[in-house]
Amino acid sequence: MLHRKFKDILSVGATLFSVCLILLIIFSILITVLIQGWEKVSWSFLTEFPKEGMTQGGIFPAIVGTTLMVLLMTLAAVPFGTITAIYLAEYSSEKSVIAKTIRFAVRTLAVVPSIIFGLFGLGFFIKFIGTNIDDFFNNGILHWGQPNILWASLTMALLTLPVVIVSVEESIRTVPRELREASLALGATKWQTIKKIVIPGSLSGILTGTILAVSRGAGEVAPILFTGAAYYLAELPNSLNEQFMSLGYHIYIMSTQSTNVDATVPIQFATTLILLLLTFGLNLSAVFLRSRIRKKQVK
Repeated sequence: MLHRKFKDILSVGATLFSVCLILLIIFSILITVLIQGWEKVSWSFLTEFPKEGMTQGGIFPAIVGTTLMVLLMTLAAVPFGTITAIYLAEYSSEKSVIAKTIRFAVRTLAVVPSIIFGLFGLGFFIKFIGTNIDDFFNNGILHWGQPNILWASLTMALLTLPVVIVSVEESIRTVPRELREASLALGATKWQTIKKIVIPGSLSGILTGTILAVSRGAGEVAPILFTGAAYYLAELPNSLNEQFMSLGYHIYIMSTQSTNVDATVPIQFATTLILLLLTFGLNLSAVFLRSRIRKKQVK
């Protein structure tokens, strides 16, 4: 009995120690970024373009580019991931070869390194789709066979798609089976049941998938290295076939390829702080919307 109690105490203590250690590391990183970057953050820093070899000026184009990319990525990944999750949870059987293939593909995509997605985006979206579009029209006006914000966003959507599918499917399965049976018993069709019962009941899970996708995609750099991110742009992108600046890529460039790396250290910390705040803001918006939906469902 004493031996068992000792093992229980040891396991609980090890768990608490691990949790405290993780929280300590997270807070240490956040405090360091906050202290080092807060002094540099100002209105001009948020609204100006970089200048003087990126040692002066602001990060306005990187903020706009990151926001646009996240929005396009979400619009591409969430609907497609939700449709796939509905098929897996509502239409396919456990023995279905198609369902097994989709689940295998989702598990495989979840462990693929992000740089591979960047190479895939370069080969498929830019070299194959974009180049063929340019060759088909052949008018010198369209320029889709080059890195741009659309191809980068679609590449990010592929990266975050497994997260969306898994979270939405798990949320759909939490909707009570009795509600489906009651809807069908009242004469509703399969699609009407999904539309009126399943999807409203799993909206919180869909938003959870959106939150996880935004968290994963906002700070990723490797997939957009080859598909759309630019070192510096003198203006904002005017269309989807133009390159863009990204906060994550901006940090990488300043820390590795700046003409004066030491002079850009404060800008690096300030840009990191803005990236964290932007990610937190997008996540909090989704969390707030999810809580409102849950309250309505309770009522």
